[in-house]
Amino acid sequence: MSTASDLSEEDRRENDYSLEHGFRFLSAYRTQSGDKLWIITESDRSVTTLLLPEEY
Repeated sequence: MSTASDLSEEDRRENDYSLEHGFRFLSAYRTQSGDKLWIITESDRSVTTLLLPEEY
């Protein structure tokens, strides 16, 4: 998996807002084969879900 996040600038701003206001957080990465993975952490940090974009 790559070490750099694969989010748009808009998504990064949304994450900043979400962290400040206690909402869920989104991360996105690409595997070595080029598949994109989304990682969504719920606002209370109780659950983190790993998804392919087509599963969202």
